[in-house]
Amino acid sequence: MTNPNRRFKNAIYEQFARIGKAASSPKRLELLDLLCQAPRTVEVLANVAGISMANASRHLAVLRAARLVEADKAGLYVTYRVADEGVCDLLLAMRHVAERRLAEVERIARDFLEGERLEPVDREALVQRVRAGAVTVLDVRPVEEYAAGHIPGAVSVPLGELEARLSELPREREIVAYCRGPYCVLAVEAVERLRARGFRAVRLADGVWDWRARGWPVQTGVAA
Repeated sequence: MTNPNRRFKNAIYEQFARIGKAASSPKRLELLDLLCQAPRTVEVLANVAGISMANASRHLAVLRAARLVEADKAGLYVTYRVADEGVCDLLLAMRHVAERRLAEVERIARDFLEGERLEPVDREALVQRVRAGAVTVLDVRPVEEYAAGHIPGAVSVPLGELEARLSELPREREIVAYCRGPYCVLAVEAVERLRARGFRAVRLADGVWDWRARGWPVQTGVAA
């Protein structure tokens, strides 16, 4: 007979493996990343992730079976959300390990940013300038993500509204744009557009969950 201690170990690690299996798909990781920004319907998730609704539904079913996401139904629409903040902490920890252990992560990110002609900036110095209020901070994510949580003092200017709202932005101050984290391209595009129109603009690689991980407060709601 199997030793009771071994049965216990096998049973525990089998449950742990459910999380690993659910997180083993690139698209499921992307969906989790999006849900860490704000709750979303399957229609919105499919559109942002660039997959069909059927595919999105299948991936979400796997995540739900592993208790990583939950769903609320209102009429014809089902809205998904992460089960708790620990899911986003797990995703952030996975990203940090990949950044430290996989050289391909740095190479892919470097090649993309060089291709976009965005020179690297001193990340920590930029973070301190943001915290000190020495720059104008733009959150270029969709407004519902901003409402769910944003860097204190940031102004919500979704990327799709940027061109129409340029007159609201100060030209005498440096502008710092951020989105969902270091691998989100919304801020990259925002900085390119701003620079093309004569603004001094840089990209902040930190997203809201990076901010939380530093132990700093995050604001919620949309300013009047």
